[in-house]
Amino acid sequence: MKLRLLALLPLLAACSQEPGVPQGQETEVPKEFAAPVPPPRSIDPGVGTPLAERVATLGLLNKRNNIAQDIQMKPGESRRVGNVIVRLASCERTAPWENPPETGAFVQVLVQERLSANSRFEWHRVFSGWLFKNNPSLNVVEHPVYDVWVKDCTMEFPGAPDFPASSSNRSNASGNAKPAEEESAEPAAVPTPAATPPGDPA
Repeated sequence: MKLRLLALLPLLAACSQEPGVPQGQETEVPKEFAAPVPPPRSIDPGVGTPLAERVATLGLLNKRNNIAQDIQMKPGESRRVGNVIVRLASCERTAPWENPPETGAFVQVLVQERLSANSRFEWHRVFSGWLFKNNPSLNVVEHPVYDVWVKDCTMEFPGAPDFPASSSNRSNASGNAKPAEEESAEPAAVPTPAATPPGDPA
C-alpha cells in the first residue's frame, strides 16, 4: 500500500501546480527591419492622396492554426505578428473613372525560420513585390505557413465626385437603374403607310 502511495506522489504534485500562463506573440520589429521600405520607382506621388496619408488593409493567414487577421498599415510601416513581419512600401487604387478597377500594394514579407534542422532561427525575406486584389494570381506569397493578400487601399482622387457616370450606371430618383426604353423622353415615331393615289389600283 505504501508503495502505491509513493508512486502516486509525483502525479499529485503535478496536479496541484497551477497551469502555465500562455506566452503572447512577439510584436517588436527588429531594428534591422524597422527602416521604411523605399517605394517603387513607378509610383507617382502627385496622383490622388499623398503616399504618406494612404492606408492599406492587408490580410494575414497562419495556415497552421487557420487564423486570419486584418492589418492596417501606412506606407513605410512594418508590423510583426509572431515570427512574421509584413512591411508596406506603397498602396495604389485605380481612379473611379478607370476600368477595370484594381487595388494593389507593394509588400515585403519576412519569416523567422530555420532552413534546416541544424541551422538556427533567422529572418528570411520570402516575398517582395506587388500584390493585387482583383488579380491575386499575378503575384502570390509562396510560403507553406503564411499567406498575405491585399484587401483595400484608402485614397481619394481630386474631382472624383464630379466625374460623370456612364450611361449604364445612370439611376432614377429611387436609385434603381433606368430601363433602356426610359432613356429617351419621347417615344420613337411610328411610320405610317403612304396614301394610295386616286385612280391607281390597290
